[in-house]
Parts: sequence; structure tokens; C-alpha cells
Amino acid sequence: MSVFAIFNPAAGRGRGARRAERYLALLRREIPHLEHAFTQAAGDEVRLVEQALAEGHDSIVAVGGDGTWSLVADHILRSGRHVTLGLLPAGTGNDFGKSLGATHARAEQIVRGIAEGKRRRIDVGRVNDRHFLNVVGLGFDIAVIDDAATVPLLKGDLLYQFCALRQLFRFPGIPLEVTTSEGGGAKIDHLMLVVANASYFGGSFHIAPHASLEDGKLDAVSIANAGPLSRARLFSRVAKGQHEGHAKVTVRQERKFRIAFDGPIRYEMDGEVYSSQAGSLSVEAVPQALDVFVPAG
Repeated sequence: MSVFAIFNPAAGRGRGARRAERYLALLRREIPHLEHAFTQAAGDEVRLVEQALAEGHDSIVAVGGDGTWSLVADHILRSGRHVTLGLLPAGTGNDFGKSLGATHARAEQIVRGIAEGKRRRIDVGRVNDRHFLNVVGLGFDIAVIDDAATVPLLKGDLLYQFCALRQLFRFPGIPLEVTTSEGGGAKIDHLMLVVANASYFGGSFHIAPHASLEDGKLDAVSIANAGPLSRARLFSRVAKGQHEGHAKVTVRQERKFRIAFDGPIRYEMDGEVYSSQAGSLSVEAVPQALDVFVPAG
């Protein structure tokens, strides 16, 4: 096994830099012939993946958060090469890692799993030609991401929870229509729409409790707009994964969804914000697309 590690020192507002020394020591202890590099600027992960592929590595470890993991996974998949992805958490939310048990507290098990070659074949999602690992979100979560950029003192799950609480009283809602191959309903005013490949988003919200990384489907969680107090009660349930069955919540599992909206829109994919002028988005599952390392034990 030939392993190349990509470190993003800017992940998690500098958390990536602080964790780099420990992670590098763990990797070198278990993988003697490890090669590694650090990103120099936003999006530099793509250049380093290309370097790793050109050098013939069959395993790439991404040290960062959801954005780093997503960029690396997307470029591996675009290459068409059979490369296994390892995930070491150093970002703000590290949401996708929670679905694999890849949390900071289990760093030693993660590295041992890489060294022992413990793999799992998983589904990914795709919007147009861009792959994602965790979720695509529209509405409320964009407001939370924007708000988080204005709060310099908080980090991790607490940052998202604080900003979510503020946006419960500020976000106006967004009209969206969600359709599948079986058809769809009317355009309704949404608080939020999340199309999930995995279970968690926003730091700690258990948005898709029944999502599977191996079922060939995505879970579309539609939450209709509501007043601030109803929103607060809803989010308390979302945090515990107890929102399914609520009158404001609709959950559908399908291979592909089409999301229609009025005018230009911004959406997030694995924590990074994108924009669309097209009036609709097509979001689909790509079954059994990627090998990932899982923690030992």
C-alpha cells in the first residue's frame, strides 16, 4: 500500500495546523513509507491529488474537514483511478466522518485502520458533474454558514449551534419544489431542504437518521417553513434524530431528485457554498463509487 497524506492547515479555523503534528506522527508510526504535503491555498487539494495520482499512490489520506474530504473524493472519482480515501478530522464540523466513526477521539483507530487496509465501499452523491460525500443543502443551512463566517470566537459544533439559534429568528424561508422519477408535489415554502448521502450535518444535527452509505439512494429531508418557536422545537428534535413524522417534515428516499426554485440560488455541498442560475438542480446517488478506510476496532 502506497499512502499520500494531504494536510489542510487552514481547516477548522486553524485546527488543521494544530493537529498536523500529532496526526503526522501517528501516520508515520503505522505507515513507515508515508509521503505527505500541505495545501498552500484554497482548492489546493486538487493539485495535490493530481500529484499523488501521478506518483502512483493507491491510497490518499485527507486531513481536514468536510470541504477537504469532498474535494479530494471528487477528484479521485473524476480520475477514474482505483484509489482508497482515508479521513482524518481537523475541520469545523467533520460531519461526514461521524457516519464512519472517524472522529478526532478515534484518531489512533483511524490510522490503524488505514495501516491494516480496513476498507468499506460506499455510495456518493452528485450534482451535475461534482461529487459529494455528505449532503447538499438549501435554505436555512446557507444562512447558518454565512452567519458562522461572521463569528470569530466560536469553533466546532458550538459555532453551528449558536448560529442556528440566531437564524431561527432571522431566516425568511425559501420556495422549493422537489420531484423524483415518480413525480412530486407543489412548490412550498421551505425552512430547509437537505439531500443526504450520510446522516449528520451542521456540526451535530442528525438530519437523516436512516441514511445508508450502501443503499444506492439519497434521503431528501424537506422541512416546511414555520414560526421561530416551532422552528426551535423542530431543531431540538433534529438534533436527536427524532423529527421524522413531524407535520412539517417530509422524508423521501430515491436514487435521484430534481429541485426547482425561483431565480438564482445558493446551496451548500459538504459545507462549501455554490450558486446556480439554472432554475433547478439535479441531485443523484452514485452507488458503490468509492473505497474509504474505516477505523480499526
